[in-house]
Amino acid sequence: MKRVHVWTTKDEIEVSRLQDSAAVVMDVLMATTTLVTMMESGARRVFPVGSVEDALRLASLLDAPVIKGGEEGGREIPGFDLGPLPTLYTPEAVGGRDVVFVTTNGTRAIVRAENAGELFIASLRNAPATAEHVASLGVDDVYLICAGSGGHLSLEDFVCAGVLARLLPAAESYNDAALAAMALAEQQSPLVWLKQGRVGRWLTRHDQADLVAFAADVGASDAVVAVEGRQLRLVSGHARETAGAKERKP
Repeated sequence: MKRVHVWTTKDEIEVSRLQDSAAVVMDVLMATTTLVTMMESGARRVFPVGSVEDALRLASLLDAPVIKGGEEGGREIPGFDLGPLPTLYTPEAVGGRDVVFVTTNGTRAIVRAENAGELFIASLRNAPATAEHVASLGVDDVYLICAGSGGHLSLEDFVCAGVLARLLPAAESYNDAALAAMALAEQQSPLVWLKQGRVGRWLTRHDQADLVAFAADVGASDAVVAVEGRQLRLVSGHARETAGAKERKP
């Protein structure tokens, strides 16, 4: 690994630069935290998509029990089964089922980055496992892609990029955003930063400080989650299953 790049929003993605590189997309509050949780909960297949229309179209084509989940503009989507929060995606809810998931920023960032040679999703919870795996790939360039919010930087994503960059082996060069993200991550714990960010403040005001703490728990998950063929694959880590979830699997 020679170079580490941080892109601060999905709008910075330059598709042509990704082809022979490894990319990691993060939307800490909440899309990638929720997607990692789904994989740990034993979902059969998980499809992050770029729009509500794409979600509805894909769900109609799948030949298995399908959960439609996510949000649009921060609001739950009428007619969808579940919202965007990771606590909803338990083994009982999604084990053995397909999930089609769309969010305003996170899943759109994943779709935009699908041209990457190797594409992963990360949250603070699985940042150490993801960094270790990416380091083993031997690519020259690693792109850490923050989903951001509406084209603007999100503090929690930027901190996660800094944590990932620090966990990777030392590179020959870093872009300015990577240097800034690493410096930020060194100053105080991710939980402190998440509490100060816009979304973290909103969640705390609405009695969901536990979700902020859940998302900020660095290393709580050993899951490495790749995006292949427009669906997620659990590269390594452990899925939690219930007996009922196992029975639903084909």
